[in-house]
Amino acid sequence: MLTKYQRFFTGRPTEEIARSLLGKLITYTSVDGSKTGGLIVETEAYLGENDSASHAYNGRRTNYSESLYGNPGNIYLYQIRGHYCFDVVVQDAEEPQGVLIRGLEPTVNQKQMTINRGMSGFNLSNGPAKLVQALGIHSRELDGHPLETSPLTIDLTAGRKPRKITTTSRIGVNLKGKDGRKPYRFYVKGNPYVSGLRKREMNLEDYGWEG
Repeated sequence: MLTKYQRFFTGRPTEEIARSLLGKLITYTSVDGSKTGGLIVETEAYLGENDSASHAYNGRRTNYSESLYGNPGNIYLYQIRGHYCFDVVVQDAEEPQGVLIRGLEPTVNQKQMTINRGMSGFNLSNGPAKLVQALGIHSRELDGHPLETSPLTIDLTAGRKPRKITTTSRIGVNLKGKDGRKPYRFYVKGNPYVSGLRKREMNLEDYGWEG
C-alpha cells in the first residue's frame, strides 16, 4: 500500500508530475544537522523504456540504474561526467520513469549553499549538477532512498505557485533520438535560476511566482 506521499508521484502522466513539482520546496539535512534547500524551478520528464533519452530505454537495466525501478517518490541519484544529478522516481514500481530536478531557487541557508558550491549568483543552482552540489550532496549514498523519510526530501504541502510554466524540449539529450525533441522540459517562466536562461528573459522582480 502506497502512502499519501508516494501517491503524489504516480497515477497521472509523468509530464504532469514534472509540472506539478515546480514551486515545491526541496531540503537536505547534512550529517552535521545543517539544512539547505530551495524551490524547484525547472524539471524534465523521462518516460522509461520507450523514451530514447531515458536511462531505461529499450529495457536497459543495470545495477547503477536499479533505483529507477523502485517505488514512486524514491531518489535516483546518479553521476554523469563526474557530477551528481537527482531524479525523483515516478509511476509504480518496475515502471522506470523519473523526473530530473534541473533548477533550484535557493531559499534555505543560501550562505551554506554558496560555500558548498564555491560560487554565488544565479550560477549557484541553475543546473542539475550545480544544485546537488549546492545542497551539499557529494555521493550516491541516498540513491534508492524514499524522499519521504530521507535527509533529502521534497515538501509537497509548501512552496509557491508559478505565474506561467514554459514547456520546451529537454537539454543535453541526443536530439537525433526518436524522443530527443519531445516537449518534456518545464520551467517557471522568467525565474533566473532556470538553466541557460538569458538575462533578457529573466524576471528579476518576482522571479515568476504568483503572490
